[in-house]
Amino acid sequence: MAMTDKTQLGKGLWAIANDLRGSMNPDDFRDYMFSFLFLRYLSDNYKNAAKKELGSDYPQTEKSPLLVWYNNNEEDIPAFEKQMRRKTHYIIKPAYMWDTICELARKQDKELLNILEKGFKYIENESFDSTFQGLFSEINLSSEKLGKDYAARNSKLCTIITTISQKISELSTSSDMLGDAYEYLIGQFAAGSGKKAGEFYTPQQISTVLSEIVTLDSQDPTTGKKKRIENVLDFACGSGSLLLNVRKQLGEHGIGKIYGQEKNITTYNLARMNMLLHGIKDSEFEIHHGDSLLNDWNILNEMNPSKKMNFDAVVANPPFSYRWSPSEAMGEDFRFKDYGLAPKSAADFAFLLHGFHFLSQSGTMAIILPHGALFRGGSEAKIRTKLLEDGNIDTIIGLPANLFYSTGIPVCIIVLKKCKKPDDILFIDASGKGNYEKGKNQNFLTDENVKKIVSTYQYRKVEKRYSRVVTLDEIKDNEYNLNISRYISTAVPEPEIDLEVVHKDLVDLEKEITEATKKHNIFLKELGLPELPK
Repeated sequence: MAMTDKTQLGKGLWAIANDLRGSMNPDDFRDYMFSFLFLRYLSDNYKNAAKKELGSDYPQTEKSPLLVWYNNNEEDIPAFEKQMRRKTHYIIKPAYMWDTICELARKQDKELLNILEKGFKYIENESFDSTFQGLFSEINLSSEKLGKDYAARNSKLCTIITTISQKISELSTSSDMLGDAYEYLIGQFAAGSGKKAGEFYTPQQISTVLSEIVTLDSQDPTTGKKKRIENVLDFACGSGSLLLNVRKQLGEHGIGKIYGQEKNITTYNLARMNMLLHGIKDSEFEIHHGDSLLNDWNILNEMNPSKKMNFDAVVANPPFSYRWSPSEAMGEDFRFKDYGLAPKSAADFAFLLHGFHFLSQSGTMAIILPHGALFRGGSEAKIRTKLLEDGNIDTIIGLPANLFYSTGIPVCIIVLKKCKKPDDILFIDASGKGNYEKGKNQNFLTDENVKKIVSTYQYRKVEKRYSRVVTLDEIKDNEYNLNISRYISTAVPEPEIDLEVVHKDLVDLEKEITEATKKHNIFLKELGLPELPK
């Protein structure tokens, strides 16, 4: 399906969301919309696999064919589900599948809400070998936002589900197509969430810049993309869009396993749904609900260096200048002890050091931070100095203001490596005129803008007022300040003025004025009018 078709699908789904939510807050309705689309995807994917598995035994009926088979073949169900779990990595009972739920909604069945609740719990606890507990925890089917009592809520759900069912009945259920439409919806809900969107969404163009950078060969980017990376980490993964973009760069078989961590429970659930909806098996990703600054994920808390998790690619868009409360004991944390602690007022370098600690020797890390991280003093200057002296900062990329839903400030991308070859630092200033497009409410990078940034990084290109390679000695002379304007001047020089040419032009102009005045006075004299002064 062409990208325009996918965009049209996304727009169609967004229109459905706007029509259905009524007076409900977009953030609240988002969870219902995403959950029903997710249920539809799981159901149709499972139904198609079951049709192949059962072959001619698959009932030829339009309404709930798998439910018919289950009712007629009770003894064969365990063996069938065992085989289906091997093929699809999950099972879903016909009573909880989308077509069954839609039929209940169409009939305005009074048990719809109860069955839906049971279905969600079943998917959370029994569908997958990996437990997806709490996957639907943010969907409150007892909320008064749906209705004041059970009957009103049940009626509202019947309307929502029936409308969604009718609108998307002809749509493809391929993970590629529906996944892209899902991403479009996430972006639209993010746009409507304002500052809240910073919790879960990185605009796709910026996501592509990071993803392309970390998938290029780390030691010599000019050789192109890596054929495969064993694993990728986003320790502030939000909805998982950035991780999915990394996977997109290398193809579905280009990454061994995807790892993400997210503190916000709603966003954490959204990320897990997003992974599954994009056709990623539950064995191919692991998303942890927890706080990266506290490092409460067991797999990342290994004290033995030989058993430490290492990632070939690390990407992140953490909360900007997040206030945190590090304890004294944290100063001895293996992530921070060689660098020092980031200040309480801004955890930017705490996030950076967390990700950098788990970066493999041959990996690349790209992180989005506010510009202040490039030049602020105190403990941040010490951390920045050590990273520079150790040769770990590879590239600094300045981005335009107002690219994010969560903030209007300009931000930067810092690229770090442990295998860095050049002993200099590449600076790219992509914030100037012509390097982005202005939107009505928000600026954005075009495909050409993105290509230019990535190409400049890949080939370490130097371009006046855009990019420059700077030696560490020059950075030392600037006291390890990485403010981009110190190294790249975007000022356009005034054109030189040739005074002799200007003088000649003025003399010629004076002659023309004198001649014109003489001619004009002749006409005035003939008319008997007073002449102009010479």
